Amino acid sequence: MPWEHKTILLGVLTVYITSLVLGVEERPRDAECADLNNTTWHGYRGQRVKLQVQYLLLTRRNVDCAQMFNQESLTKEPSYFNSSHPTKVIVHGYRALGSKPSWVKELAQALLRVQDVNVLVVDWVYGASFAYNLVVENYKEVAVQISVLINQLQKHGCKLESFHFIGVSLGAHVAGFVGTLFEGKIGRITGLDPAGPMFKGADTFDRLDPSDALFVDAIHTDSDYFGISIPVGHVDFFLNGGKDQTGCARSRFPSILVYFPVYGYVICDHMRALHVYMSALDGSCPLKGIPCFNYDDFLKGHCVDCDVFKGTCPTIGLSENSGIAISPIPKEQKLFLLTTSSPPFCTHHILLELKVSPLDKSAEVEVTLRTGNLGTEQRLRLQTSTTVYRTVLTHPVALCEIESIEMKNTGALFYRQGEIHFQSVCLSEFPALRREEPLCVNNINVRRGALWSHDFVQVCGIF
Repeated sequence: MPWEHKTILLGVLTVYITSLVLGVEERPRDAECADLNNTTWHGYRGQRVKLQVQYLLLTRRNVDCAQMFNQESLTKEPSYFNSSHPTKVIVHGYRALGSKPSWVKELAQALLRVQDVNVLVVDWVYGASFAYNLVVENYKEVAVQISVLINQLQKHGCKLESFHFIGVSLGAHVAGFVGTLFEGKIGRITGLDPAGPMFKGADTFDRLDPSDALFVDAIHTDSDYFGISIPVGHVDFFLNGGKDQTGCARSRFPSILVYFPVYGYVICDHMRALHVYMSALDGSCPLKGIPCFNYDDFLKGHCVDCDVFKGTCPTIGLSENSGIAISPIPKEQKLFLLTTSSPPFCTHHILLELKVSPLDKSAEVEVTLRTGNLGTEQRLRLQTSTTVYRTVLTHPVALCEIESIEMKNTGALFYRQGEIHFQSVCLSEFPALRREEPLCVNNINVRRGALWSHDFVQVCGIF
């Protein structure tokens, strides 16, 4: 389904949802706490509204109560802004329903739990909630307004390298143009599934690219529809290939009853980048990317190390390895990793290597890794022309906690191989967290329709 069709469906759903919520009284908010704007969606009228940009400030001193922030705030008391601290700038993207982004406070608080920083939220909801093509025409003006504020902050002691922009969808390109205006001297830009429509073929001047900051990283989760499919940073994480995310609906539109599943599908894939990023901030579960030419090569086990980064795999988030310490930083490096469908999203990458004696006929084998009641299955088609197979599996626990491996010869038809002789079956975890030897079993014969199993007697770190 082309993204244009999804946009139409999203618009129809928008009208329906808006009709449900109109007239619902908004919950009163604390008069002392600032909040983002809320507006009525007006994309079908195609009307422009005056671009309004405001800023909200959150710090560890006011983590639950945002303060409205502007140039005057720097000289007013009380102001929670500390020019000696780094500053995170959050930029939201297109607001199809005209509603304020509900995730902003959660992201700001997650950032503040990790670092003592200023968090500035750029609120441009009023300019982001009409027809998408008109919103795209506005994004550079938003960036210009942000640059005015950054210039003022520099006069009060802030350094350009202390700014880290986090842009979601279209907000990533807003951040990129701010970086362009400052000739790439901004410290860092993180793009969370940067918008694709109207940007995939754009010049680097008009979209996020590595020259926009000293370090640019991006997470891609919906690159076949609303996200961009090309690398836009020094490092680009393509989660599960950057397209369909685990646990997201796969509904299309056979009837009017699927409007909600389609809407959920659109938001789920596109917003997964944001949720993975927030989850990764605490660093409890490292999400490491593996450099590879494409996703297919990654799944075939052709890429298992980070030699291009001198052995240190880039990690999503703000940990020490989230940036790259080497210089010069490689540009537009595609990084791949697999995730689960829910927080903390991390899983263990297990490389399965099979060496098979030459076959007379094709065969099919099902490999299962087991740890307690946890099981991971992978089905492989074996050909007469190939004797070595490599494939990547995911498992909930580390290699050293795998208790057994099962091999089942699933070929039941008369023309399939009767017996398969495996010269070796080896498992290894990557990227290597420890100097672990692969788990290997040699000389296995599995008859057609039979199940073979082998138990590993091991403890993590002891073999």
